[in-house]
Order: sequence, then C-alpha cells, then structure tokens
Amino acid sequence: MDHDSEETAKMVDEQGTAVDSFGAKSALTVGGTEYQIFRIAKVPGSEKLPFSLKVLLENLLRTEDGKNVTKSQIEALGAWQPQAEPDTEIQFTPARVVMQDFTGVPCIVDLATMREAVSTLGGDPKKVNPLAPAELVIDHSVIADLFGTENAFERNVELEYERNGERYQFLRWGQTAFDDFKVVPPGTGIVHQVNIEYLARVTYTREVGGVLQAYPDTLVGTDSHTTMVNGLGVLGWGVGGIEAEAAMLGQPVSMLIPKVVGFKLTGAIPTGVTATDVVLTITQMLRKHGVVGKFVEFYGAGVAEVPLANRATIGNMSPEFGSTAAIFPIDAVTLDYLRQTGRSEKQITLVEEYSQAQGLWHDPELEPAYSEYIELDLSTVVPSIAGPRRPQDRIELSRAKTQFEADLDDYADQDLSMVDAAVEGTFPASDPIGFTAQDEDSAHAHSHTRHHVSAAPSTATKPTEVSVDGTTFTLDHGAVAIAAITSCTNTSNPSVMLAAGLLARNAHQKGLTAKPWVKTTLAPGSKVVTDYYAKAGLTSDLEALGFYTVGYGCTTCIGNSGPLLDEISAAVNENDLAVTAVLSGNRNFEGRINPDVKMNYLASPPLVIAYALAGSMNFDFEVDPLGQDQDGNDVFLKDIWPDAGEVQKTIDESISTEMFTKEYGAVFDGDERWTSLPTPTGDVFEWNDASTYVRKPPYFEGMTLETTPVADIAGARVLAKLGDSVTTDHISPAGSIKADSPAGRYLLEHGVDRKDFNSYGSRRGNHEVMIRGTFANIRLKNQLLAQFNGGSGVEGGYTRDFTQPDGPQAFIFDASENYQAAGVPLVILAGKEYGSGSSRDWAAKGTNLLGVRAVIAESFERIHRSNLIGMGVIPLQFPEGRTAADLGLDGTEVVSISGIEALNDGSTPKTVHVTAAPSEHSAAGRTPIEFDAVVRIDTPGEADYYRNGGILQYVLRSLV
Repeated sequence: MDHDSEETAKMVDEQGTAVDSFGAKSALTVGGTEYQIFRIAKVPGSEKLPFSLKVLLENLLRTEDGKNVTKSQIEALGAWQPQAEPDTEIQFTPARVVMQDFTGVPCIVDLATMREAVSTLGGDPKKVNPLAPAELVIDHSVIADLFGTENAFERNVELEYERNGERYQFLRWGQTAFDDFKVVPPGTGIVHQVNIEYLARVTYTREVGGVLQAYPDTLVGTDSHTTMVNGLGVLGWGVGGIEAEAAMLGQPVSMLIPKVVGFKLTGAIPTGVTATDVVLTITQMLRKHGVVGKFVEFYGAGVAEVPLANRATIGNMSPEFGSTAAIFPIDAVTLDYLRQTGRSEKQITLVEEYSQAQGLWHDPELEPAYSEYIELDLSTVVPSIAGPRRPQDRIELSRAKTQFEADLDDYADQDLSMVDAAVEGTFPASDPIGFTAQDEDSAHAHSHTRHHVSAAPSTATKPTEVSVDGTTFTLDHGAVAIAAITSCTNTSNPSVMLAAGLLARNAHQKGLTAKPWVKTTLAPGSKVVTDYYAKAGLTSDLEALGFYTVGYGCTTCIGNSGPLLDEISAAVNENDLAVTAVLSGNRNFEGRINPDVKMNYLASPPLVIAYALAGSMNFDFEVDPLGQDQDGNDVFLKDIWPDAGEVQKTIDESISTEMFTKEYGAVFDGDERWTSLPTPTGDVFEWNDASTYVRKPPYFEGMTLETTPVADIAGARVLAKLGDSVTTDHISPAGSIKADSPAGRYLLEHGVDRKDFNSYGSRRGNHEVMIRGTFANIRLKNQLLAQFNGGSGVEGGYTRDFTQPDGPQAFIFDASENYQAAGVPLVILAGKEYGSGSSRDWAAKGTNLLGVRAVIAESFERIHRSNLIGMGVIPLQFPEGRTAADLGLDGTEVVSISGIEALNDGSTPKTVHVTAAPSEHSAAGRTPIEFDAVVRIDTPGEADYYRNGGILQYVLRSLV
C-alpha cells in the first residue's frame, strides 16, 4: 500500500464509513427531506471540469475508502489536464445496472450459482442479492416473423414465448428470488427507451448506513446503446457481463480518466430536416474526428434548443461515433421531460435543487475546459441516410440514387455465400451487445473481404419477375426488401415518429401504397408510441401502408427482421439480386439485418415509409414520383412531407403524461403469458439437467471458505499463440452454431435438432455451449498451426494437442479437455492489443473454463485485462519492446512461471519469472528461454480478486 493509501486508510472510522479527505460530506434539504451529499466544489480545480467529469468526481468522493478509491485519485481528477493522455486509473461505482435479456441471462445464472455455493458453505443464500439495483428488460428475443396484418404482434409474441420459454422461466424465478432485481417482461419496450422514459432517476437516492443519500444517477448496461440515457444528463455506458456482475455485486468498474471532447451546438434545425439527419451528421463528424475511448459532451447556448428526445437520439449513437459516452448536461429541458413522462414533482424538484447545488446545472455562459473542440451549426444539416454498410457512411438524400449506383458495383452479381460462411460467428446477425468503437475496423475489414471476392463486374439491372399470391411484379437490384421503423434510436423520438405517421396519412389520402415486395414493420420502443398514434388518429393510415406493429423490442436493428416471403427470398438468391433494407435503427453492418439483403441503409422513420412507397434505392425523390393520386397526378415526396408546425402541433395535442403513467404503472407485472409461465420457487434455483439453455456453471466447485493460496504455474502448455489485435470477437462465442463444431456436436448429442440450434447469444446461459465456442472464430490464426496446410497455416478454432505424441491438429476445446484430464495447465501467448473490441464476458469466462491460467501478451485492452483477473486468469506482459517471436518462442515449449506466490503476502509483484523449456515437440537443439514478465494486476482490488480465484469468489466469501 502506498503512503497516500496508508494515510487515508487511517481515516476510516470504526463503523467503516467512507473516507472524507476533502470534508465534502454535507447535507441538503429539499422539500422537507434531508439528504447527505458530497460536495464537488470541495475539490480544488473542480469548477473548471466538464459536466461528465464532475459526475465522476462526486462518485469518487462518495466511495473513497483509502484502498481502491484514494485521495490521490480524487486530486488527479480535480487537477485534470485536458490535453494529457489518459494514464490515471480510477474506480467508478455506478448507482445501478441495466440489462437486456441476451446479456442479462448469464449474469443471473452466476448469481443463482452463487446462492447455491453460499448454501453449500453454510451461509444464507438470501444474502446473495444485487448490491446495486439491477433492472432487466426483455427486448432482444422478439422476431418479426409476421408482418402486414392486424394479428402480427400477437402471433410474434406467441412465437417468442415458444422459443424462449425456458429462459423466461428462469428470469421469472430471478425476479421473485432476488431483492433489487426487477424484470420488464416481453412485449413492453426497448431497454433504452424504457430507461429514459421510466427507469432513469437523474438524481438517485438510497439509504446507506442508515443515512439517506442523494447523488447523480449513473449506470452501466449490458448493451452498447446504454448511452441513450446520456441525453437525460445521466452518465452511463455499455459494458460486458463480468463488469455488469461486478457492479451488481457492489464492486467498482476500473477505468482511466478520459479525454473529453466539447461539442458545441449552434443554430436551429431547418424545415424538412429531422433529428435522424442531425444524428447521422454528428456520427460522421465525430467518427472522422476520432473519439474512441473519449467522452463527448455537448455545451453552449444551442443546447437549450435541443429537445430531450433529440438529445437521447444523439446519445444513443455514441457507439457509432466510437465514444464511451455522449452526454448532455441537466437543464430546464431535462425537467420538462421528466414531468412529461410522469416523474413525481418531488423527484423533479430534487433533480433541480441537487444539480444546482452541485454545479451540475447547465450554464450556457460557462465554458468548461475540454480536451478537444468541435462545433456544428444545426442550420447546415440536410436530409440524409447512411449506408450501405456502416452508420458513419452518411449520404445526402439528394445524392442517394447516384451513390447507390456507385456502391452497386461492390454488390451486384457477387456470390456471398462463401464469404458469409467464412465470417459466420464473427459478426452475428443478432449481436446482443453490438460493436463498440474498436469494432469499426473489424467491420470494415469484413466489408473489404466481401468486396474483394466480387466475382464479376456489376450489372446495372437484372429484372426478375416474381409472383406472390396472384400478384406479379418485377424485382431488380436495389429493391427495398425491408422497410422497418425499428430500434431505440428513433422510436423514442415523437418528432420523427409522428412525422412518419403524418406522412403515412398524407400518402394514404393520395392513394399511395407500399410496393408489394417490401416487408413493412413497425416495432415501437414503448407502448406509449402506440397510444399517441391512436390519439392522433394515425394508426389506420400506417396500417394502410402495411406498417402494423410487429412487437415492442429490438427487431430489425439486431437482425431479428424475420424471413422475407419465400417467393421473394428464392428470387433474390437464385438471381443474386442486391436488394436493400431501410431501417430507422443504428446498426447496418453487412449480414446483420437479413441474410437475403446485401445493402442496408439507416434513415428517419418518415424516410423509411417513403422508401417503402418508392420500393427501390435506385430512386431520386426530387425527380421520381412515388406514384399517382386518384386523379392520375404524379405525387412526389415533397407533396406528402408533413409541415414542421403540424408535427409539433400533433405532438402537443396527442402526447400526455397520463400515457406514460398508464403504461409504466405496472411495467414489471407482465401479461397473462408472463404470469402463467410455470416458474420455479425458492431461494435456490432448481437446475434442470436436461436444459440446453440454462445450466449451473462450475465456477464454485470445490470452493472452500478460506482462500487457497495462489500458486506458481509449472509444466504448462501453450493452447494458442496469437498475433496482434486479437479481439474479443475472436475469443468469445458469437453468431450461429455449426453442426460439425464442438458446440454443434454437444447440442446434437443432447437431442437438439439442427433447426433449433438458435445462436450462441441465445445460449449464453449454458456454459457447456459457450466453452465449446471459445476461440472457435473461423478467422482465428493460431500460429501453432503454421506448418499445417502446406505451411500456410490453418484458420479457425484449432490448435495442436501436445498430449498426443506428434501434437496433431485438434479443436481447441477437444485439446483443452485432454490437457485438463492430464492435469496440464495452459497459457496463451499473444501480441499487441490483446482483447480489444467489445467487452464480452465470455471471452474471459471461456478462457478460464478451458483451463488457461495465464495470458502473456505484448499489451492488453484494459477491460479484457480486468475481466481475465475477474475470472482468475493472470495477465502478464512481455518485457518492454520484446515479443514472443524475438524471444524465440514458437509455442511448443513447456512453460513455468515463478513469483506468482508473492501475491499471498498481500503485495503484488511487479514481475514474475517465465521459463519456456523445449519439449519433445520443439525443434532439435533448442535451449530454455527465460524472461521476466510484467504483472498486469494494476489495483489492490484486482489483487484481491485474483487471490480469491476471481471476482465472484471474492464476493461470495465476503458474503459468507
């Protein structure tokens, strides 16, 4: 422990209350209620900090313990140097955790397993509860199978329950068994929209040690678009499952004090321009500027002119910019939104008075210090779309047809089946967390791969006749196969949703209809949208154009678009047509939306409808008519585009606070389907041995109340020797499950038909499936196999199995089974930036379950490094400037690591000694290789986790 830690630790009183090095603890009385607060202004330098860093500063003041959160960290944040490269690690303790069902299930599986382990150790299983409130919204499982009919919603929900009943029963058990854990049932809304409309508090209150505290609402979420809540002035972002579990169990999230980019908004949005156009413009600007790993913060007089729904739309797209967060400060607009959405006057008053008392209220006259600056004059924004493969590829609507014709060269007449098979499991259609900033290069590489295999130059046109239910029409390249109003990005925003409804009304009145080949779907983010459509009298107009509600949840945006009509799908595939999807979402990566659709475009909800009417991306709205009215006159987009004043008038007249209070009054109750699910009872979950979705993981098998001393590693073999930039997408299971893979074999052996395999995402609650998919990515290049395949190596989830005499090629999982049966520990060798990309919990969980004890890399991505420690795997770094190659390591060695045992005395060694001795599989004449590896256990808390065998074991022992 350093001198500063010793000094502050002495200040902890006998009751264990927080250290208060700055005398920040104070009181604030609001409406007759007294709250304990920690005053930000007590820290020198805080007055110049950006809003977001003030929120972090309050968090450190309130959680200072002299060990993980120290006086020196608080001083460093107060003395933040905007231009300095981030190098100070801090421990952020979010107020709450929000989850969606794909990523939330494994978190609750782990809590259920902990309960059983506590009971085995003689403790009270009821003690295992989230220490930070956790809410899970089931929104990722509905698929738009049916569309265009009045029973589409009901039938899609029925199918959802048929497919996911096993998972839902488990979540219902969790809802009743755990305190401070709540589940929003299926068919309610999208997690991010439910978050801003109901779950977010802006100022949080909680009794701590018998004292009522008030502090900024902060959170982490198991979905990258958690940043949508930044529009409310709530700091939060997406994380992986291990970090979410840690936060639920009261453990801090490790992070570097970030750079903050100040984004100044000026001017006003022109007539005919939507919030979607603004956010696509901002996305392009910030991606070009470079904001990976940074906070973006909006400031200036123009902030007050941005409606809350628009702020949320902008915040939602933070992962598409690449930033960690994209936040707006708290002001009168925030309060108006809280009031409109049914928050109590007591809460609204608290938000106002607390924010003003803490210097968190927006003052447009004050300009904080920022690391970098960028500015947008809103009056310069023009109608836009983005595509055909990335959110930042913005296209001005006036140039859309021309750009489509140019882009078609990359897509027409190419057979993507080979490439799709090759990337299977790399970029899943229904990615539950989504791509983070670092994924952009991977996504671009994927795009490049497809373009590279183009077999022939494009053909500008390939008319194909199709008949469906007696109607014959012609499909061609560019045909809009899917037009979907979907995703949290825009379905939270009444300005674009009601603009879409009014455009539908105008089109319907003129006799226009969607083209017969377009799959038209409407998936609002909350039921409030349905209510205000009904009150505005627009429901029938939307339905007349085919836009019936198909569900309340993430559908097309995460690949749950459902199938195209059989006849259309057959025509597309048999004639290799480059058809398109237009959606109001935030993700349009290739292969993500629908397997039959090559080109995907993001657009505002009214433009989604416009493209359904046009029927093709090969369309110029300025010169091409959408159709003819009843009198035979051409109708253009400008003829049906709603006036901005009418949109605002409709908003004012059709949206009421009562809609929000009605829809959210019983938000956790669910419908009859939910309440009638057979649900296990009891404090400990009754595992079903026959289940292939939810199984008890082995993390606590053989665990004792006392910690087992950490041990040096002897006689280890290398499971994989990897290069630079190995991402968590390479490590973590994702996408579809191949029948001939270890995971596919497991499911077949357990009586699951190939058609019912589902995806790795849906089976995240079954470690047996997930471990078999770890390191199984078909693009993984394990250098142990360099001599195979004629010397060119082998790609995929393979290694050499050195338990066999000649070290043959084997699936990584199969080799791991043999090593573990023989009692042989494993290590991974890697290059630079190991574990970059999305924070996927199974990248660390799977590594642990494969028997890997250490990863030795040139450098680590911060979150994955922390996650490895959280799963009991030690991250080590090669000496500065050295690599596996120049040290002479080829992966055939027997590896021993000494010095780890020094952790047992409570300290953390800076280095450990690695000896790599040649084996019978090594080249003749080899001699042992020795070096000192840097121990990347960076905080006292991480050292505690590792000494306990992982974060879950650490928390479990503290509870017992």
